[in-house]
Amino acid sequence: MPSFQELLNVVKSRIREISVEDTRARMRAGTDAPVLIDVRERDEYEQGFVERAQWIPRGFLELKVEDAVPEHDREIILYCAGGTRSALAAQALHELGYTRVSSMAGGFRAWKNAGYAFDRPRTLTPEQVKRYSRHVMLPEVGEAGQAKLLDAKVLFLGAGGLGSPSSLYLAAAGVGTIGIVDDDVVDESNLQRQILHNIERLGMPKVESARKTLQLLNPDVNIIPHQTRLSSDNVLEIIANYDLVIDGADNFPTRYLLNDAALKLGKPVIHASIFRFEGQITTFLPDSGPCYRCLYPDPPPPGMAPSCQEAGVLGVLPGLVGTMQANEAIKVILGIGETLSGRLLVFDALSTKFRTLKLRKDPGCRVCSKPREEIELIDYEAFCSI
Repeated sequence: MPSFQELLNVVKSRIREISVEDTRARMRAGTDAPVLIDVRERDEYEQGFVERAQWIPRGFLELKVEDAVPEHDREIILYCAGGTRSALAAQALHELGYTRVSSMAGGFRAWKNAGYAFDRPRTLTPEQVKRYSRHVMLPEVGEAGQAKLLDAKVLFLGAGGLGSPSSLYLAAAGVGTIGIVDDDVVDESNLQRQILHNIERLGMPKVESARKTLQLLNPDVNIIPHQTRLSSDNVLEIIANYDLVIDGADNFPTRYLLNDAALKLGKPVIHASIFRFEGQITTFLPDSGPCYRCLYPDPPPPGMAPSCQEAGVLGVLPGLVGTMQANEAIKVILGIGETLSGRLLVFDALSTKFRTLKLRKDPGCRVCSKPREEIELIDYEAFCSI
């Protein structure tokens, strides 16, 4: 019977090994860079990893690699601590049909000895690994993506129909900091659709009711209440501390003010609106795609836009649209998938039909065509119907 060393020598004679110097050069090849996979165990990975490496422990490699790298002709470089497990893993991938697989000679130890930079992961606690296990299983999320969610800061405009489902799902997803702006109190008429609140909290400020609900759902999340109404005096100070904004505002003055302030500060906005049986949602990214003013250049005159209070809204509609806002926010935070930037998704609850309308950036837009420092904020109450 051959010894392990003899078997390893046979394996290494069949696979391709690549030096740490060549690995580093290949990883700087831009769009042509290979996929780098770290096959070490958790305790090793937590001590540091090569930048941009995906972590798939050796025991799960065959199970998960096709999700992480579906193209069998894509170049892959594997590494472990010293180059042994990655060599065995390279042979296993060859047997799965991958044609361009290499093992990094010397492994992570050689990388560190060469003096090359490496990152340390934001590790999850055992409780967090269990709570977010269904996220961690997804190659597009994993522990690194979950750490991004835990580090993210999201501001919700409104703790009402849209803010309720979107904040519940983002809190459940583990978004680490959630701010909520709302100056209203819980009313009995809210309970038909605003699922953050309940009958025991009638008369309570909505931000406080929301804080109680979200904190009970996920104690990992830091809830910051802002019991106020956005104005040109406070909007920049409030949204500056967040990574993106979920727009659940129910009035035009706030929507226009938010758009201008978000552009000035370079903050993404997940916008949605609901009316009777119809909902709309899109994503406004500050450095690409159209903004709210490209879609609606001017606020409507008073009396031309009735509110849900005047026209009504189907109770389940904000649940559907708000959940889609949460989905957009997760994609923006993780940098995965395709957002709704440049598209307006319209949902008709009566016919259960979706329509997608193309939105174009207006080169003459009075706000997003300007340099950020030239954007001025205006309060629009005098021009809009609230």
